[in-house]
Amino acid sequence: MRNFLRILSYIRPYWLHALLNLVFNLMVIIFSLVSFIMLIPFLNLLFGIDELVLTRPELRLSPEALLDFLNYYISKLILDQGKTDALLFICFFLLTSFFLRNLSRFLAMYFLAKVRVYAVKDLRDDLYNKLLVLPLSFYNQRKKGDIITRITTDVQEIDFSIMHYLEIIFRDPVTIITYYLTMMIMSPQLTLFVTILLPVAGYVIGLIGRNLKKESKAGQARYSGLLSIIEETISGLRIIKAFTAIGFSSERFKGLNRGFSRLILKIYRTRDLASPMSEFLSSVVIIIVLWFGGRLVLGDQGSISAAVFITYIVIFSQIIPPAKTFTTGYYSIQRGIASAERVFEILDAEEVIIEKENPVRISSFDKEIEYREVTFRYDTDDVLQQVSVAIPKGKIVALVGPSGGGKSTFADLLPRFYDPTGGEILIDGINIKDYRIDDLRSLTGIVTQESILFNDTVYNNIVFGKTGVTMEEVTEAARIANAHEFIMAMEQGYDSGIGDRGSKLSGGQRQRISIARAILRNPPILILDEATSSLDSESEKLVQDALFKVMKGRTSIVIAHRLSTIKNADTILVMEKGRIVEQGNHDTLLRAGGLYKRLHDLQTFA
Repeated sequence: MRNFLRILSYIRPYWLHALLNLVFNLMVIIFSLVSFIMLIPFLNLLFGIDELVLTRPELRLSPEALLDFLNYYISKLILDQGKTDALLFICFFLLTSFFLRNLSRFLAMYFLAKVRVYAVKDLRDDLYNKLLVLPLSFYNQRKKGDIITRITTDVQEIDFSIMHYLEIIFRDPVTIITYYLTMMIMSPQLTLFVTILLPVAGYVIGLIGRNLKKESKAGQARYSGLLSIIEETISGLRIIKAFTAIGFSSERFKGLNRGFSRLILKIYRTRDLASPMSEFLSSVVIIIVLWFGGRLVLGDQGSISAAVFITYIVIFSQIIPPAKTFTTGYYSIQRGIASAERVFEILDAEEVIIEKENPVRISSFDKEIEYREVTFRYDTDDVLQQVSVAIPKGKIVALVGPSGGGKSTFADLLPRFYDPTGGEILIDGINIKDYRIDDLRSLTGIVTQESILFNDTVYNNIVFGKTGVTMEEVTEAARIANAHEFIMAMEQGYDSGIGDRGSKLSGGQRQRISIARAILRNPPILILDEATSSLDSESEKLVQDALFKVMKGRTSIVIAHRLSTIKNADTILVMEKGRIVEQGNHDTLLRAGGLYKRLHDLQTFA
């Protein structure tokens, strides 16, 4: 129920349209009720089943008195205008009533459409924004396919299963209550009997609904697994083919797909049971009401007249369709709630990287970056252990060492992709947690081993995240990155599309566009995470030349496996098992004869 109410909270900004939907649905009910109440007594009087009422009865609040009063006015209409004109009048009256009923129905759906569409839009916006602010550690623990399923399929399921039935949630209970009160006025005894009877049918329906919710949640989880495999297959197709694993991958997918299909079949059968079950229960209820009401009419006391009973049955029969629709909606909503639970797991995920209230603004720094007794761990394993180092402004600091030594984590802590689990990082003596996050990240330009580019034009990839940029600034950044020449050789120059993840470019070209993007930000701090390790010799030289231009006058943190690329670094930090085991420049570390020299000798020998 809590998740259902949270979904409904997205309707709040559109309360006026929701209210108008409710008003016009009430008008639908009123016009329907008037039609039913008018029709039966008129036909009884018109065709002589009942005698015309010539004396105006006293108006009292009881079903019989109201019916007598209505019969009097219908009788007066027949006497004054004749049966043919009276029939024409009642036909026109019913036509008008049905027109207004259906016009109100259209207007109710018209106003509901905005509520439904924009509430789902807001939910999707919130979910996407949450994905943007969640820490990188959140994605390390989840499959991309599962996350994509939640923001697409699960949100769509909420739209189809909950928002689609919003009108039923508001309309059908009001319809049932209105008809119920009318029935209570007509026959309290018969209505009390109905009140006892209906919950029994409702209980049976509820059992099916609860089972459907459980199965639907399991189905969405299975679907997420399928989507994850598809995403991994597309990304790793080269490896699948190279290792002749097509058959293996196919059988793995077929197994999961088979299990998913069996579960969906079970969900369909449970859902399909709902309609015939509610149809049968509705028929049972009507038959029992006919039996019980018929006894009241035929009994010696005659506690209800035949005309009132017929009208009662007609009105009661109108409760059945909304009750059945509400039942169908209930089943569907259970499926939607299962998806809502998965969506809210993301919306409720903890934002580990939290900005403090009234943060300090920063646009540059004057002295140094200091790591003070910094410790960091993933789960229970320490990646960094009491690391302390000062990086003066304008200096180049290189990080080297065996894989898994904590080099990338060291760099990722500076822009607060993660927060230390112990110690602190300071810029000009102020803890980076005190700074505004966007300001802190604006200080850094990052170039990684894997170039992260987007399926867009060269121009939009270079200016990514910046506004008010001139073409001259973009071309200047590209020239510094040694990228302008190959960009202009492309068919549409800077307006050329680069494909998914830059698939139309070579590795060196992608890296140089990434460097141009970092240059355009003009950051005072540059982080280079193995930016040349995956390139061929020619591309490496071009990229390396671009990086040397970029690093001039900037504080740079360079992570490198190839020691030849960081010989000119001011300070080299040698890291092993999360600790700084050696520190100095290239010549000093070679003379020390420690881990750095062993790594250097291995690469020289190779």
